[in-house]
Amino acid sequence: MYNLHVMRKPVLGAACLMLAACGRTSNSPDAGSLQFLGMYNQIDQRLYATASQASWRAATDVTEQHTGERIGADAAHASFRGSRYVIENARRLLASRDALTDLEFRQLDKILLNAAESPGTIPDVVQARIQAEARLSAVLDGFTFCMEPRGGKCAKPTDPNRIDEALLKSRDLSERRKYWEVSKQTGPALKAGLGELRDLRNRVSKELGYSSYFHLQVADYGMSVNEMIQLMDKTLLDLKPLYGQLHLYARNKLSQRYKQPVPERIPAHWIGNRWGQQWPGLVEAADLDPYFRKQTPLWIVQQAERFYTSLGMKPLPGSFWEKSDLYQLPAGSTRKKNTHASAWHIDRAADVRSLMSVIPNSQWFETSHHELGHVYYYIAYSNPKVPHVLREGLNRAFHEAVGDLIGIAARQEPYLRQTGILPASVKLDATEYLLSEALDSAVVFLPWSAGTMTHFEYELYEKSLPVDQFNRRWWEMVRNYQVLEPPSARGEEFCDACTKTHIIDDPAQYYDYALAFLIKYQLHDYIARKILKQDPHHCNYYGNQEVGRWLTEILSLGATRDWRTVIREKTGEDIGTRAMLEYFKPLREYLDKANARKQD
Repeated sequence: MYNLHVMRKPVLGAACLMLAACGRTSNSPDAGSLQFLGMYNQIDQRLYATASQASWRAATDVTEQHTGERIGADAAHASFRGSRYVIENARRLLASRDALTDLEFRQLDKILLNAAESPGTIPDVVQARIQAEARLSAVLDGFTFCMEPRGGKCAKPTDPNRIDEALLKSRDLSERRKYWEVSKQTGPALKAGLGELRDLRNRVSKELGYSSYFHLQVADYGMSVNEMIQLMDKTLLDLKPLYGQLHLYARNKLSQRYKQPVPERIPAHWIGNRWGQQWPGLVEAADLDPYFRKQTPLWIVQQAERFYTSLGMKPLPGSFWEKSDLYQLPAGSTRKKNTHASAWHIDRAADVRSLMSVIPNSQWFETSHHELGHVYYYIAYSNPKVPHVLREGLNRAFHEAVGDLIGIAARQEPYLRQTGILPASVKLDATEYLLSEALDSAVVFLPWSAGTMTHFEYELYEKSLPVDQFNRRWWEMVRNYQVLEPPSARGEEFCDACTKTHIIDDPAQYYDYALAFLIKYQLHDYIARKILKQDPHHCNYYGNQEVGRWLTEILSLGATRDWRTVIREKTGEDIGTRAMLEYFKPLREYLDKANARKQD
């Protein structure tokens, strides 16, 4: 374990230098807060970087040794963040709210929130939680999906990209069902562990007064649990008419494709995504994959970088290209890595990276733009005006919103033509392209994110959902919110919720993605209409440095301001569904007519 006492003396010396530089003396009423914050930010940055490095190794080269190193580094970081010293000083300083600047208050508030993740008053529980998280993450990262188990071994392994490809392209329902069922193999291996981990997370959260781990995560938004659930439910209610028309369209389309009767609920293995969070492949005319086949994975990522530099942002540092893990592992590789795309800010300063498995297709083209959105966000708020502890998005959803915003931009027809992906001879049908966007990511994603995932994790933590009810409640929510059903009964020997990485690695935060979708359409609506003065369905950010400046003004703030205030200032409205529903209004009108004709 890292010895904090070894660090404390030089770190406090640096804090004193900061005091002098700011013109404050030890007799100033606010000198104590500045000294404490200087100490905290410097120690936490070092421990954060060490823990991030260990997590990176554990994700990019899954071994028992790397998992153990991650546990040790996370434990040292948690020990500092949740120490009695940190908790008591943060509380003491927050008690003198009038003596604090807004920036000091925000730092102290965030420090106390971080402390609640690992309170030093129950070190054994914190350590047990860290070990459980690392152990379950290792199971996920190192799992071998098996098409043919034989004698306790796997005679025919497969990988997530192959599963996704089969679900996207196969027209054989028996083959689709086989791949769908294989995609759920991680569930039984994680189920008991999730129950234990939930209890540990809840115990940690209750130590500083939160009702559950879900409550602790929601508190990062300055909201109560009820406020968050109500916002999610209001979003789903607003979306219901459009989702209903999309669902009817998809039922008819899929029943024709598979030559089956039109179902009331869509069988989950009919969908081209393991969880039904996206419904790709239903609009063949909008399939852009053939236009990417001539490109290399390197070109995909480099073009994403060119998008940002065209907005006036600097090229990525050379270390990004040296240290990132961007491409699929070669066939036969003995190394295993996490296959979920992610962006990393190793030291909350200059070391930025991405973990992907890029292949040349439209999905990875958008994903690369998305992940680099996170990276450029990291770079923007790594500036002297943003203290280490506030080097985050305005809220957690803002990071996803920015990535998704650039995902919208990467889909725009003018941009695809400018990059040379779309030949001049190819004409896209605007309605079908919008329909593809609604099915592939936008509209169908909200019943999954705001509905199934958010409400399952709400019950998991707030209501301590019993382990022997995990799968039943999961499928009740899938049926209710997404209106899907499994191909056959899924009993409690399974844990299909556990197959979603976020349940283990990014817990009780999936509403982030739902909020991000609302925010991204508000940002896109403003950029298209107010800055570009173009149709939001047919616009091009590329090369417009005014767009880059406007975005950078938001990104460079980090978490130094209230997120609701910034949204209102930058877009002229509070968070809501207005911009998203306006964007899909032409599609709603089309579906109303098309589905009515089909019913006739």
